[in-house]
Amino acid sequence: MSTGADGTLVEAEVAIVGGGMVGAALGALLVRQARIDPARVVVLERERPQAAIAGSAFELRVSAVSRASERILRAAGAWPLLDATRVAPYQSMRVWHEGSAPDGLDALCFDAAAMAERDLGAIIENRNLQVAALKAFEDGGGRLLRETLQDINQQSDAVLLRTSGPMVRARLVVGADGAASRVREAVGIAAPTRGYGERAIVATVACELPHGSTAWQVFLPTGPLALLPLADGHCSLVWSAIDEEAARLLALDEQAFNVALTRASARVLGSLQVVSERRAFPLRRMMAERFSAGRCVLVGDAAHTIHPLAGQGVNQGLLDAAALCEAIADRPPREDPAAPRLLRRYERERRAGNAVVGAVMDQLDAAFRGAPDLTGRIAREGLGWVARSRVLREALTRQALGLSGDLPRYARA
Repeated sequence: MSTGADGTLVEAEVAIVGGGMVGAALGALLVRQARIDPARVVVLERERPQAAIAGSAFELRVSAVSRASERILRAAGAWPLLDATRVAPYQSMRVWHEGSAPDGLDALCFDAAAMAERDLGAIIENRNLQVAALKAFEDGGGRLLRETLQDINQQSDAVLLRTSGPMVRARLVVGADGAASRVREAVGIAAPTRGYGERAIVATVACELPHGSTAWQVFLPTGPLALLPLADGHCSLVWSAIDEEAARLLALDEQAFNVALTRASARVLGSLQVVSERRAFPLRRMMAERFSAGRCVLVGDAAHTIHPLAGQGVNQGLLDAAALCEAIADRPPREDPAAPRLLRRYERERRAGNAVVGAVMDQLDAAFRGAPDLTGRIAREGLGWVARSRVLREALTRQALGLSGDLPRYARA
């Protein structure tokens, strides 16, 4: 048996390549729920994040974590390990389009109290989530290897991972290594990708008015703008705009950008001022043609990416983790965790679920973006119909909570 660069071999049941939010949460789930010796669950993650310093500025990359995702993180042992001082639960969400008023009858308002829920979810920094999930994984007995993947060799009874350190021999390998997944590429899974022709501008902003633990989103002709409440009273800005408009906005000086932002948000929180750097990243849609190949399987952004307008990216990834863990946990004793029927079950459930969510996000973006043609007018009128219908509003609130559809058991109450 060959060994790694440092002359050692690590034997594992499951090796997860990528210790980001989804990969770390999957590892924490497996060591607690999947009837696998925790010491035989390995996560490869070269860069281990450090917890934020108390009182430091909030990071630009945040996620809107749904109730379903909260339950998954609790099952993984990660939720109690979050830095609670940097978690911002939100009780309501208000959505409108540029042609209407944010407090008008055509604005869509989701309210936790109306559903007898304590909140609709929480805005959490990505690093806070990752740190908590990795700690839960290690606290549960999992093994973190701070190495990088160099090569994959699939065999009939195992997969050999050559890393910058030890060789890893695993019965199942999970690619949780992001949209540019080396695992996906190594096992030959095609992943058709197309750009939305948009970039997301992210920043932290100070608001003249209190955010009221409310998430705000307006659909503009150039793309949606969201203001997400942070625990320190600021808001996280996610402004998705077509490439030309994004370039124009990024070229503005800070004062001019603040004026444009305040105007675009309809002064829903008064005057807005950027208090951080502005960053932008291109938006792309990707869906892997398969979620598994041999003894390798994909989760999270390695399998799919979608438009961020509803904040579903990390939530869909955590549902992947929960569904894969459930399939492995339900296997009979001594059954291979990479048994084809288990991976088919996972792929059947999650590829279909991701396809539906991705298609809905695509349709919403296309319907509201651009000049108000017939489709746009129907979408705008439809928003008003939903706003006036208690039944439709409650159905969408359940969707926002992540409680609709056939959920993995770790996402259920």
